Amino acid sequence: MKAFVFPGQGSQFVGMGKDLYEKSTYAKELFEQANDILGFRITDIMFEGTDEDLRQTKVTQPAVFLHSVIMSKILGSEFDPEMVAGHSLGEFSALVASGVLKFEDGVRLVAKRAMAMQSACEQNPGTMAAVIGLSDEIVEEVCNSIKGEIVVAANYNCPGQLIISGSIDGVAQACAKLKEAGAKRALQLPVGGAFHSPLMEPARQELATAVMETTFYVPTCAVYQNVNAYPQSDPDMIKQNLIEQLTASVRWTQTVQNMIVDGATSFTELGPGRVLSGLIAKINKNVTIY
Repeated sequence: MKAFVFPGQGSQFVGMGKDLYEKSTYAKELFEQANDILGFRITDIMFEGTDEDLRQTKVTQPAVFLHSVIMSKILGSEFDPEMVAGHSLGEFSALVASGVLKFEDGVRLVAKRAMAMQSACEQNPGTMAAVIGLSDEIVEEVCNSIKGEIVVAANYNCPGQLIISGSIDGVAQACAKLKEAGAKRALQLPVGGAFHSPLMEPARQELATAVMETTFYVPTCAVYQNVNAYPQSDPDMIKQNLIEQLTASVRWTQTVQNMIVDGATSFTELGPGRVLSGLIAKINKNVTIY
């Protein structure tokens, strides 16, 4: 079975999507539609901006989303997934690609998500750290052992690679303990906040309003969601899981494993970079990755 997957924030690069814009009339129409919806020419930043410009949350998230979704749109009949999933932000791309969301509604929700997360970062300062070389259980135990601070396992990326998230002091304390526990690396990441942690609660509340006001449709194929790593087809449940995603862990390892158990034999990554391809190869060496 064919699975298509969509990356999240962090995979962006200057020049992303320019070839699609120049070679496909349909892609150009979609990019221009997004410019109108967003109220600024995101294409100028994507194609010719600086790395710093592209790192702005209000730019990064819509940029990655647009690159991924427009790739799926211009593939035409070659885009024939039997299941889809996205990593964090990429879940919005997966929902548009599978017909759950209309393109224009996806653009609006991603823009709302980006601004809500930026605001939450300012309200509740936090950070994240990459942890390499420990089991999920040990990382979870260490996070739970930090008292008086918020620190959680945020991204289960692949076996032996987790991202933790929380308050600045909480993450620092956890990194020290994780190194003592034998981590090959426990390194703070250059991010603006504690994504996928309880510190994103203000953003979750803001996004919830926008999601509940948006029409979601029954997907054309199985959609695996981050919060529980299982497929979902009921639009109301998809909405609820999407809202909870902002403060919950991204269970990517479990998602890929479940997709394989359910019959996935090939994974095609659509969007900038090859981050997910690398993670999938570490999760299971026997699947084909494009």
